[in-house]
Amino acid sequence: MKLSKPLVLASNSPRRKEIMQNAGYDFSVKVIPTDESFSDEMAVEEVPIYLAKVKADCFRNDLNDEIILCADTVVVVDNQIINKPLDFADAQRMLKLLSGKTHQVITGVCIMTQEETIGFADISNVQFKELTDWEIDYYINKCKPFDKAGAYGVQDFIGMIGITKIEGSFYTVMGLPIHRVYEALEKYVIRN
Repeated sequence: MKLSKPLVLASNSPRRKEIMQNAGYDFSVKVIPTDESFSDEMAVEEVPIYLAKVKADCFRNDLNDEIILCADTVVVVDNQIINKPLDFADAQRMLKLLSGKTHQVITGVCIMTQEETIGFADISNVQFKELTDWEIDYYINKCKPFDKAGAYGVQDFIGMIGITKIEGSFYTVMGLPIHRVYEALEKYVIRN
């Protein structure tokens, strides 16, 4: 899908790249390392939009005629954000925390051009069955989910066997609410 401006996906996430490719977008990937810290006082639903905007702001000074697309995903359980695990033990802790519970996955998106900056978030509720220690350890050893918020990928083993219900978009849980991205980019689509 061609757009009237070059599209830049500002993410190293292979999942976001896969979603954009599968949706048919022509894009390039460019990433600027960014400080992803945020205030503990910030409401959890604001954090992923804030972080996506921080990532986009890194491109502001060199922005020409591109569309910059940034995203950030957080996992929230018991009103607490759990980020990417530090190591094996941290991943175990996170998955045990999610086991048998419903949590929220919030993906924030920022789309920036010279003319405008828009930010939004999409929320999905995800329910896990009770996970066994073997399932958790097998998953961590096999998939090494150290680059994933909440220590899991919805498309990986633990998502396949552990998720019993999703209310909302599967793609929001995967890391990019493509239905919302399409709505935001639709005005740039070249139709011929």
